[in-house]
Amino acid sequence: KLFFTDYGNAAKVERCDMDGMNRTWIVDSKIEQPTALALDLVNKYVYWVDIYLDSVEVVDYQGRKRHTISKGRQIRHLCGLAVFENYLYTVNSDNLNILQINRYNGTDVQSLGRLDNAKEIRVYQKRTQTAVRSHACEVDPYGMPGGCSHICLLSSSYKARTCRCRTGFILGSDGRSCK
Repeated sequence: KLFFTDYGNAAKVERCDMDGMNRTWIVDSKIEQPTALALDLVNKYVYWVDIYLDSVEVVDYQGRKRHTISKGRQIRHLCGLAVFENYLYTVNSDNLNILQINRYNGTDVQSLGRLDNAKEIRVYQKRTQTAVRSHACEVDPYGMPGGCSHICLLSSSYKARTCRCRTGFILGSDGRSCK
């Protein structure tokens, strides 16, 4: 799945398949300007920062179990969001402080230091990487991902895929080759 935020006409947090199909709103109320987004891949939770409401909130992948992690002045002007173990990590765009927020007790917010020009944050650690199973976009014996001549996108499951073409090409009638 692909998770993303939108704060155009109607603010929301959404998900869709990697090929863009099955687009679903998972949060569309009591939300104004969702910016940063982070996933807990193990427990299947979506965390987001709403910079207008000065809040960090969470829902499960279906948009249920919503609750506020932290709200108010202490977390104003956040950009970027990452989750690792019991904490969320984010950057305060005003003072460029890296913040650590306990995701179970949102009142526990600590500054870890300052990083000039930081706008995004990521955690790279072996435990944050899920095991990759065999999937429909694996390279075939001819070196083509999922048998697609240009781009392979996972579809509704790891067993299904959609082929797409680079700009200037159109997908052939076989659904795999680009012309």
